[in-house]
Amino acid sequence: MESVADYFGSLVFNDKAMRERLPKDTYKALKKTIGEGKDLDINVANVVANAMKDWAIERGCTHFTHWFQPMTGITAEKQESFISPTKDGQVIMEFSGKELVKGEPDASSFPSGGLRATFEARGYTAWDPTSYAFIKEGVLCIPTAFCSYTGEVLDKKTPLLRSMEALSDQAVRILKLFGKDSVKRVITTVGPEQEYFLIDKEMYSKRKDLIYCGRTLLGAKPPKGQEMEDHYFGAIRPKVAAFMNDLDHELWKLGVLAKTRHNEVAPAQHELAPIFSTTNIASDHNQLTMELMKKIADKHGLACLLHEKPFAGVNGSGKHNNWSISTDSGENLLEPGDSPEENAQFLLFLVAVLKAVDEYQDLLRVSVASAGNDHRLGANEAPPAIVSMFLGDDLADVLDSLANGRKCGGRSKTAMSLGVHVLPDLPKDTTDRNRTSPFAFTGNKFEFRMLGSTFSVAGPNIVLNTIVADELSKFADSLEKADDFYATLSKLVVDTYTAHKRIIFNGNGYSKEWEEEAARRGLLNLKSTPEALPAFIAAKNIEVFKKFNIFTAAEMHSRYELLMESYCKTINIEAQTMMEMVRKQVLPAVVSYSEELSKSALKKKQLCPELACETEVNLVKQLSVLSDSLCRKLEELDAAILRVSGISEVEESARFYHNDVLSSMNEVRAVADELETLVGTKYWPYPTYGDLLFYV
Repeated sequence: MESVADYFGSLVFNDKAMRERLPKDTYKALKKTIGEGKDLDINVANVVANAMKDWAIERGCTHFTHWFQPMTGITAEKQESFISPTKDGQVIMEFSGKELVKGEPDASSFPSGGLRATFEARGYTAWDPTSYAFIKEGVLCIPTAFCSYTGEVLDKKTPLLRSMEALSDQAVRILKLFGKDSVKRVITTVGPEQEYFLIDKEMYSKRKDLIYCGRTLLGAKPPKGQEMEDHYFGAIRPKVAAFMNDLDHELWKLGVLAKTRHNEVAPAQHELAPIFSTTNIASDHNQLTMELMKKIADKHGLACLLHEKPFAGVNGSGKHNNWSISTDSGENLLEPGDSPEENAQFLLFLVAVLKAVDEYQDLLRVSVASAGNDHRLGANEAPPAIVSMFLGDDLADVLDSLANGRKCGGRSKTAMSLGVHVLPDLPKDTTDRNRTSPFAFTGNKFEFRMLGSTFSVAGPNIVLNTIVADELSKFADSLEKADDFYATLSKLVVDTYTAHKRIIFNGNGYSKEWEEEAARRGLLNLKSTPEALPAFIAAKNIEVFKKFNIFTAAEMHSRYELLMESYCKTINIEAQTMMEMVRKQVLPAVVSYSEELSKSALKKKQLCPELACETEVNLVKQLSVLSDSLCRKLEELDAAILRVSGISEVEESARFYHNDVLSSMNEVRAVADELETLVGTKYWPYPTYGDLLFYV
């Protein structure tokens, strides 16, 4: 039997494949390009392209594609064959450096938020050599960035790479002040934990809401949900285990470090967690993971649901973004060391993150804003919409001792050169985890827990990298001109902590008391997407992205428009789907069942006139009252959708969808769900929650 080590990365043109197939000089030139971010010589690109083509053809490929990540949140590809005609009417298989380095998809057909007119079609994809090419379904996929003819950024990869470079540059400045001149690059790493639901494919195909919207718009609560707490980490069902085995196998062939799998809290919910990798690769791998989950589920007679809240009344799905910073030599900059100097360095990076999260809490909230995630955040199953940080008691005690000039209460009493004490050995889990915290320190990394399950991890990490780069640049400006480095460092750490400690909260983020306390502290509580998104184009936020050449002001405004439009379109599709389901499925089912009850009562009367048939008569009356109510609620929803169509300003439209259309939808659902509990099973037109959650 083939071992995992034998086939791991077998579909990836990785470092091992390049060493084996490229001339030494070409390999060194490519590695220099990857390591230093330099432009690739076209002659080198030609050699790489030919080797890549031969490697792919040996594995059955006939086509290649520039695989990119437009602002749809999913991936895109335009497949081209390797064939090239010869003079004798035959073909040869060719692939040039020019084709490797640059492609040309239609830029006007992808979302641009107004950056591109419909007739402005030209766009370019540019090879990202830091992310390995791979084979997917017999096609060579080359990870690329995507921009317009005039240079506007139209994807998620380009700003992510820029943000990584920005953070690297500023972190290297800081490390040089600690005497670490050998560090050339600092790398951000991410391990995104992916939650998802698996349901029966045949049942899925009978639910228009799942097909069109990814979530159920109607559905009464089943007799059992997650209240018995018997699914989390429980025994994995055979059909699900078979899916997980196939998923791991395919991911490992693509070099994805799938590590952990288990049942999650809600029935039919599960999780996959990888080992961390460089942020842009982690982003690519997570997109592949989500795509493969759906395809492999289909082969097993299952449907994979990645929506943040596919079922009301049970937990939804998130994606935990485990983020850290390391040097090119492998030193984790968020891991406390054993010496005073290492502790000082750690504290400086720690308070840089602390300050960034406080000053840019609005940007972090925007980075996880969507119609789907609004159902999750603050619902006692995920962090609240209030951004805060968890540091744990030991680390909080260290920072308090710094600010108050007292000895640390931790185990160590050794004085540091900047007047504080050696940190406790935090990587050995001296503090508990806090699952209610949006942004929690977990020993040597931060876990950003607010992401929705459908999200590309690129967006939140663009924000995180950029805002930390901003704080590090300010720290470096101050420290580089300091006469006494450690005195300035000590004051900087203390002053930063004192000014921004309001963002630290180690308690229960689900509690009403925290919401009230957060308001007293002046923290933002942006509960919905329409409420949060305007913060994206606040002057200070535009300025920080411009500072590091991540986005121009025009690109930020375009993304704002795009996100608002996406929110409106999502709610509109859901509302239209709900009305269609009610009109074409729910109401006919109620009428048919009422008719059957009426016939039953009439037949009984004919057989035995003295019978009152109260059960049938009362049930028909109840169904009649509810169906009349449902029709009225449906008319109100229809009217709300008609009103919003007359609003031209996108922000006003989004607010109307949130405040009025969603409210009308909830009223329709309440009546329809009550009818579900009364109508006979054989009449109800689609699978119930009980069917969907418990019959895999």
